[in-house]
Order: sequence, then structure tokens, then C-alpha cells
Amino acid sequence: MIMNNKFYNIIKWAVLVALPGISTFIGVIGKEYGWSGTELALVSLNAFTVLLGTLAGVSAVKFNNQPTDTEENK
Repeated sequence: MIMNNKFYNIIKWAVLVALPGISTFIGVIGKEYGWSGTELALVSLNAFTVLLGTLAGVSAVKFNNQPTDTEENK
């Protein structure tokens, strides 16, 4: 599956900026407030972040390995 550029950029932003920030926020605030389930929430969120990062990486590799118009005309 090759993602379009807009969708790829959204996933990339989420993986690199939003989800790590949310994870850190939950970890710090959850422990300070004594929320029971903080560790489970962190493991789940981080696993989801890794999944999205993997999908974006695979899509980027497939996109970069596509022949360009100039390569096809040789």
C-alpha cells in the first residue's frame, strides 16, 4: 500500500511529534495523579506509535523504489 503525500505527512507528524508528546504527558501526569492503568496506557500508545511508524516507513520505501518517468524512458 502506498499512501498519498498528505496522508503520509499526517502519519509522519503523528509518529514524530504528537504521539510521543501525548505518551510523555500521560506518563508524567498519570504517575503524579496516581492513575491506575498508566503503564498499560503507555504500552498501548507506544505500541500504536511503533505500528504507525512501521507502516509509514514501509510506504516510504515502496514509494522511493518506484521507477520515475525518466527511468522508464531510458
